[in-house]
Amino acid sequence: MSHYAYHVLYEELGEGGYQVMVPALPGIVTYGRTLGEAREMAKDAIACHIRELLRDNEEIPEDPFLPLPPVREDLRTTV
Repeated sequence: MSHYAYHVLYEELGEGGYQVMVPALPGIVTYGRTLGEAREMAKDAIACHIRELLRDNEEIPEDPFLPLPPVREDLRTTV
């Protein structure tokens, strides 16, 4: 089993939920109602995308953004 790492961007949507994008894998855009669900959807979308690339004998792209910090989240709070 191979391991792959990619930066994932979560955008909070005004109507609720989170849009998910993976810059190194431009075909991936998904959605989750909660941040936790969005994370699970991202993992599933990345795994499916990589399986398709392997099936088609295509190269698995590396993430050029990996030297950056691996997690960035906008944490909002009201005091």
